[in-house]
Amino acid sequence: MNQILDLKSPAVFIGKQGNGVISFGSGQPDLPPPKEVFEGIDLKRDLRYGLIQGELKLRESLAGEYPGSTAKNFVITNGASEALDLIFRSWGKGQKVLLPRPYYYSYPPIVEMAGMVPVYTNLVDGRIDPDDFKQKIKGCHAVLINSPSNPTGRVEAVETLKEIEKVTQKLGAYVISDEVYKDLIYERENYHIQGDHVITVNSFSKTYCMCGVRVGYLWSADKNLVNNVCEIKTHTSMNTNLVGQDMAMSAMKAPKEYIGRQQKIWRERRDFIYRVLSDLGFDLWKPEGAFYVFPKCKNARQFLQLLYTEYKVITYLGEWFGAPDRIRLSYALDIRQMEEGLERIRQAMKKVSVL
Repeated sequence: MNQILDLKSPAVFIGKQGNGVISFGSGQPDLPPPKEVFEGIDLKRDLRYGLIQGELKLRESLAGEYPGSTAKNFVITNGASEALDLIFRSWGKGQKVLLPRPYYYSYPPIVEMAGMVPVYTNLVDGRIDPDDFKQKIKGCHAVLINSPSNPTGRVEAVETLKEIEKVTQKLGAYVISDEVYKDLIYERENYHIQGDHVITVNSFSKTYCMCGVRVGYLWSADKNLVNNVCEIKTHTSMNTNLVGQDMAMSAMKAPKEYIGRQQKIWRERRDFIYRVLSDLGFDLWKPEGAFYVFPKCKNARQFLQLLYTEYKVITYLGEWFGAPDRIRLSYALDIRQMEEGLERIRQAMKKVSVL
């Protein structure tokens, strides 16, 4: 494995597995989906084209989770990523979008490929600074919020989210709330950002452990936005796959205890990796949600190369997320694997100064 890696993006690592590799890379749950996921699939029906906006029964089921909503407020997409892409491309080019930094690595490219301009508000201790936010949001068409956050694992304070609601409503700016980790919060219940200027993006990938099925959705009270998104989708991906939509609808029928059991496992893993990395001397936040830790790391590129080429361990560069002095580790793997992977990290630390 002695090779020089091209570290432009996570693409160098996505999908790599086997041959003794331990990956703290992709945020892909290793836990099983609910058994209900595999019920209700009808291949004879599902191997046809479907509705561009998404199958009515699935949208009606989702409306039950959003008070005051109907099926018309939703568009079913190929994961949350397509939802974000469609939203930004439905708006005019040249407009500004505010992104908290560190950010999920795909946010800036999605904004830029839509012809829009990213503007950044720097997080303080992994959370939005309300004062900086109020300054940077001026002149922006929208802000993209991700709480719990990938990569920080932090959850925004309810007071901050409510302040964002008020400020953006007054300025006429949209709030895009990426809530793919909303069911993976360890410290409190999720707070759903309110208002007609809010667009919610979500996915079945993390909550129900079905990343590869690629089923997500957006919710909006703005009928024009929904219509514009559907028009773009008509000429690009067309319908989201119907087998996946059947699986998503069946997943929603799983007992609520399923999510509770998952949260218990993620919390145990969070506590384990946080304790070990802290004992190794890393400076990091204790995550309150999602399944990532984001420790500070000197010589991150050199360390990342060494970990993969000599120790068969994958981690992600913080610079991909707008934080060059950090690395990101996912704890979406069992504790036994984490023990081995963290021991390899401990050995690698003898060769590169990281603290």
